[in-house]
Amino acid sequence: MPQTPVSGEDAGVVALTPSRPAGFPPAARVRAKAEFTRVFDGGRRTAEPRLALHWLADAAPPRLGLAVSRKVDPNAVGRNRIKRALRESFRRLRPQLRGGAYVVVARSTAAQADNRTLQAAFEQLLTRAGALPLPAAAGTMPPADSPASPDVAAPQARPETPAQ
Repeated sequence: MPQTPVSGEDAGVVALTPSRPAGFPPAARVRAKAEFTRVFDGGRRTAEPRLALHWLADAAPPRLGLAVSRKVDPNAVGRNRIKRALRESFRRLRPQLRGGAYVVVARSTAAQADNRTLQAAFEQLLTRAGALPLPAAAGTMPPADSPASPDVAAPQARPETPAQ
């Protein structure tokens, strides 16, 4: 017997299906203090005004650890919002990421940033650290390392005219 929603808010709940997988499994998390310490001590650090990224590359699939202290936002609601935005961005980018443990440390200016800004900053840090491939350059010219397309003719040398 199907259950009816208790409220109007429950009516919009979407069940997880194979086309809509669970987003952030426990295997994708950095949780143990020893692993955080290992990443902080041996990882590569990249920072920007709102976030700092520590990345320790290894053969394991990408895992995320978050550090958002009370100094960033004294309210738990604000800290949880920051973590939720970063987790969602990581979940979306995870298939493209290189393996390793990623620990993101939020800075005090992260509390004033909206979710979209936090996600863009996180993506920028991942790209700068080398964990994400560089985005394809948009433009009309072919990349410098590829041969020119056959329909584009090479510039012709001018015929020299005799001096008079």
